[in-house]
Amino acid sequence: MQVYVSVDMEGIAGVVHVDQTRRTGHDYERARRWMTLEANAAVLGAFDAGARAVLVNDSHGDMRNLLIEELDPRAEILSGSLKPRSMVEGVAAQFQVALFVGYHAGAGSRAGVLDHTYYGKVVQRCRLGHDGVPLREVNEALLNAIVCGMYDVPVGMVTGDSTTCAQTRELLGDIVTVQVKEAITRYAARSASPEHARAKIREGARHAVQRAAARELRPYRPAPPHVLEIDFVNSACADAAELVPGTRRVSGTATRYDAPDGEVLLKVIQAWTILAGSTVV
Repeated sequence: MQVYVSVDMEGIAGVVHVDQTRRTGHDYERARRWMTLEANAAVLGAFDAGARAVLVNDSHGDMRNLLIEELDPRAEILSGSLKPRSMVEGVAAQFQVALFVGYHAGAGSRAGVLDHTYYGKVVQRCRLGHDGVPLREVNEALLNAIVCGMYDVPVGMVTGDSTTCAQTRELLGDIVTVQVKEAITRYAARSASPEHARAKIREGARHAVQRAAARELRPYRPAPPHVLEIDFVNSACADAAELVPGTRRVSGTATRYDAPDGEVLLKVIQAWTILAGSTVV
């Protein structure tokens, strides 16, 4: 069995502020080590359950955060940016399950630690609809699950704060969620110790991989087109996003796009947010 692991930082135990998640922050070096060790806990759990190969994708910020020397040497690491499929770059049909570690709540969530969707500086809300399904607010776990589903890879586990876990169960159904902290506000949480969080993640990953081996998990494959709508923080951001061919302007600050598949969906999100980010002064 081959296992895919995508690792973000905002949902790591002990992380509650942007100062911990940005390379220029004085707490960043500590937080990136916590992130690395939680990733490693998922890797260890996967191998505990019989995995024969694990690929870890560094999915936070510039995607150069994980300390490779701390990871289980049996795992491979995918790092660096840009990546066409961003947080799920490298996922492919040979993987039997995907594990999302350190994930966070979607943009605009109440009591979600460092809530955002892809680019917090410009995205205020992100909504997605499908053929016959109305628009609803989504988080990164769901967006990435769609791409995994294109390759028949189910998401087996998501770890993060209490709000992230609740959102994920609502959006993706019966998967393993591992709560490592209880969100109080955007910048406050009651967190498990890093050691205890890692033990929970290792056990959660073991259980998720076992469920995948028993074929108890199903890929997330909503019917296309995937109707994406983003509310930006101001009209200049929407002006820039509208430059992407196929984009429709639906209000002063919102744009819409009908994506034929998950890969196009993620590419449009990246193009929109990079262009919108160029307007931020």
